[in-house]
Amino acid sequence: MEQPVISGTAHDPTGNRFTLVGISNVPTDWAQVFRSLAGADLSLVTIPEPAPAEGPAASPGTDRPETDGKAPPSVLGLNAYLMSAVGKAARRRLTDTLAARGLRLWHLTVLTLLDDLGPQMKTALAVRLDINASDLVKIVNDLVARGDVDCVRDPADRRRVVVRLTRRGRASLASLSAEIAATDDEVLAPLGEDERRQLAALLRRVHHHLTSAPS
Repeated sequence: MEQPVISGTAHDPTGNRFTLVGISNVPTDWAQVFRSLAGADLSLVTIPEPAPAEGPAASPGTDRPETDGKAPPSVLGLNAYLMSAVGKAARRRLTDTLAARGLRLWHLTVLTLLDDLGPQMKTALAVRLDINASDLVKIVNDLVARGDVDCVRDPADRRRVVVRLTRRGRASLASLSAEIAATDDEVLAPLGEDERRQLAALLRRVHHHLTSAPS
């Protein structure tokens, strides 16, 4: 929490000087505090604030990062911090979009994967998504209950059971994708179309680098 600070010098009746510094976490009437101190035989002299250093003002277009009013300006020059902060804000908006439909990010991921790759065994889904098999079963069960997926025998091998997207699931995914596109527009509002394409390409390169690197 920010702590407003006020300072000054004082001397007692014998002339001995000392420094006084006040710090508070709550709104404080420092004038009233110092008036009370002055009434206790203390003479107070306020130290004037130093004049701002002279120098050219930062102009738009310089490399100095703009502050967001919360984070120190220097930290906004760190790409890892920016990706984390932007990712957190984007994820919150995406989570809200999904929650409005009673879904979570894992539900969206499973639906999208089935749409991209076709029917999959649960074990294969768990491996591809790198999640615990029991957690994957819960996600699939949620989607089965909604009618978005079903579990059927694999025509190529009747001993195997695969998860597949239903017609209702495809319609739900198409509708949900449109809502997510609107969320993307909200997050990327400051960027033009060319900038968005460039950003997407750069993010995919970084994502590929991180996910393909040996653990």
